[in-house]
Amino acid sequence: MSLLKMIFIWWRSATLGTMMTTWFSGQPVGSDQFGNRYYQTKDGKRRWVIYNGTVEASRISPDWHGWLHHTFKEPPTVAPLRTQPWEKTHIPNQTGTDNALRPQGSLARSGERPAATGDYEAWTPK
Repeated sequence: MSLLKMIFIWWRSATLGTMMTTWFSGQPVGSDQFGNRYYQTKDGKRRWVIYNGTVEASRISPDWHGWLHHTFKEPPTVAPLRTQPWEKTHIPNQTGTDNALRPQGSLARSGERPAATGDYEAWTPK
């Protein structure tokens, strides 16, 4: 990635400052299923992520989110988060993709609202 893109297009990758911090004081901790890489300082006080692709916070799974915000002391590579059998796997925000929610009546789906069911009564002042 060119230097100008790194300086001005912050939503596509890490900024120049984040990359320099990572090079000089970052210790790699691990990566997740989305290809994001996680780092911390030597003393463990600062933690950050280098996204694989567009910078989007919903692309971080709950276990890594907890580690980034100091909820968990150990990263998921050392102490994985215990999951329950009823939990679904984490997926990033689907807004703007073909998998986005398009409820009935949405302009993105068909643009036609369903017929009124008669369970609504308009308010009129007395």
